Amino acid sequence: MGDSWRGPEEGVHDAGGGATVGLMNDKQHILIVEDDPVTRALIAAYFEQEGYLVSEAENGAQMWAQLDITRTDLVLLDINLPGEDGFSLTRALRIRSDIGIILVTARKEDVDRIVGLELGADDYVIKPFNERELRIRVKNLLRRTRKQRAEEEAAITRYQFKGWTLDTERRRLTTPEGVHIALTNTEYLLLSAMVRKPDRVFTRDQLLEAISSRDWTTNDRTIDVMVNRLRRKLSEHSNTRMLETVHGVGYRFVVDDS
Repeated sequence: MGDSWRGPEEGVHDAGGGATVGLMNDKQHILIVEDDPVTRALIAAYFEQEGYLVSEAENGAQMWAQLDITRTDLVLLDINLPGEDGFSLTRALRIRSDIGIILVTARKEDVDRIVGLELGADDYVIKPFNERELRIRVKNLLRRTRKQRAEEEAAITRYQFKGWTLDTERRRLTTPEGVHIALTNTEYLLLSAMVRKPDRVFTRDQLLEAISSRDWTTNDRTIDVMVNRLRRKLSEHSNTRMLETVHGVGYRFVVDDS
């Protein structure tokens, strides 16, 4: 599963753990699991117009397939689905991750709402629903989950990759042999930004934002120079190329040896 599926271990994070490879995108991603194609298309169109990335699935098998290939922030899940129903899927989702779950269903009984929430759903919306109300519920839940993930990430003080350790509390980079590598402030900011999102492509603009200071002006050439300096420091203690150039886009911190 992708990195939305596992909360980080407090204090230490293995940067090689299951990151989704792809171009980094700041848009939040919603997966709609609904067997009625008309309802599914209407919900998808609405949230796409609101600026979200949207994927669709008509049953549990398609939902799992989507989650395996795409980082997902929230699932809008019907209960009455062919095969495995929404209650069973909610239980399985909650065991695997802290992903946001909103049950969107025609079931109006209080017992269904209670069961859904007890199984781990974050919210319960009854069809037919007001689109604006659903949008607000989605927005509020995404705000809460994003804040929670940010707090979890902030709790990590050490990132480990290929035997190396980056201690963000001490701002110290250590080789597999235990040698401490001196980093400038800019090199540290650049490396820590990429280590937090391994195997994702960063554009130069995204890296500029990560290292920029009000005291000096940066540009695309600055990023290229910093990456090359960081590469040299890493290559002195490793034969593996960890900072990969993605031509026409930017750079990726590679942790997969395959």
